[in-house]
Amino acid sequence: MRRLLRIFLPLALACALPASAAASQTGVAPARAFAPRQLLVKLEGQRLGHAVSLPAGTGVRRAAAALRQNPGVAYAEPNYFATASAAEPSPYDPSDSGSIEALASAGEVGKWAYKQWNFLAPEGAETAALPVSPGGIDAPRAWRNLIDAGRPGGTGVVAAVLDSGIAYRSYGSSYQRSPDFGPAQFVPGYDFVNHDRLPLDQNGHGTHVAGTIAEKTDNAFGLTGLAYGAKLMPVRVLDSQGRGNALAISRGIRFAVSHGADVINMSFNFPCGKQVPMVDEALHDAYLAGVVTVASAGNLGSESCVSEPATGPRVIGVGGTTEGACLGAYSLAGGSIDLVAPGGGIPRSACPSVSSRPIYQVTFRPGSTSEFAIPATYVGTSMAAAHVSGAVALLLASRGIKKQETPRANVDAVTRRLCNTARNLALPSPQQGCGLLDIGKATKPLRAS
Repeated sequence: MRRLLRIFLPLALACALPASAAASQTGVAPARAFAPRQLLVKLEGQRLGHAVSLPAGTGVRRAAAALRQNPGVAYAEPNYFATASAAEPSPYDPSDSGSIEALASAGEVGKWAYKQWNFLAPEGAETAALPVSPGGIDAPRAWRNLIDAGRPGGTGVVAAVLDSGIAYRSYGSSYQRSPDFGPAQFVPGYDFVNHDRLPLDQNGHGTHVAGTIAEKTDNAFGLTGLAYGAKLMPVRVLDSQGRGNALAISRGIRFAVSHGADVINMSFNFPCGKQVPMVDEALHDAYLAGVVTVASAGNLGSESCVSEPATGPRVIGVGGTTEGACLGAYSLAGGSIDLVAPGGGIPRSACPSVSSRPIYQVTFRPGSTSEFAIPATYVGTSMAAAHVSGAVALLLASRGIKKQETPRANVDAVTRRLCNTARNLALPSPQQGCGLLDIGKATKPLRAS
């Protein structure tokens, strides 16, 4: 690889404009759209791509374009940045303090139901003493199915959270474990931003996403996660600003696969239309290994189209819905939308319901990495993807699918089951995919043949 690059790279650089000249050309990416002085390159015949450093003053885009002209180069792309997929919401209740204590003091039975409309059963479903919600995914029914299967809350399944890290442990005076996580909930992860084994959250986004997937229950706090019995693997690929590059993300995917993850959640997006073949390679290998990958579709305003990794190979791409079972105003449409799930927030204007509560989970109080709250500011397809990842964990642990002959066939079976049991919202397929996630139906035991 290195010997061939010594031949190809000088030829490419001879054709590449310096950065100052390239900046004057139309269509040049804004500052920090990709890592400076770096390309991700793969030569024909190589199994994987590699990062290549460029000399100072070299135009990254021009160097990539020049390398791609050589038939011996399979791909050459900038090391693009992805960003966390949380939309900018309007506050649902400005008087809501976000206090953990206020919710913890609520009634003992079904405390989570006071805020977590997203987990409730839809209208007309069996609910016992719990309320219903038009936009709910029927978690109570799924929980009963998993208890009957002997794997409550998705016990035995590992969900990797590729994000800004998780507040999974206390460390010094600056970091504390979220009070709604237990120390036994986690398997070892890795930090691909700081390159160490402490993938601690410095943003809050990753902790919120992880909470939706597998926050604890029966622990004196008022919220729960969907797959509360599953293990979480924190893999930090986004920095304190919620940004991460393709190289780190591809390595994070491979780490999760090689360390036993069953499902990988990716609540972030690359810019519209950008090619990230190194990430696609890792996603394809995850599929071959039988690991289910889930990604947010992206949010209108941050992105202009459904983008990677949601468009990647065999990835379940997820759009966002509201409390009233409407499409979120932020939710993008496209052929890579497989499902929609609760993302909260304001619905599209044609929706008959104006319900607009966010997705509530315990995460950092704004401006802190050691104090926790239940903020009313998390809305978007990031949150929606987390619901699908938690649902995958429950489905894998349930009797809702048959064991397949190959790992990749198992991934396909999971996707089919979620699709076949989704609730039709009577929207075009590019907006809703198969429909709104219904994890109660998806985990229903299959009849014996």
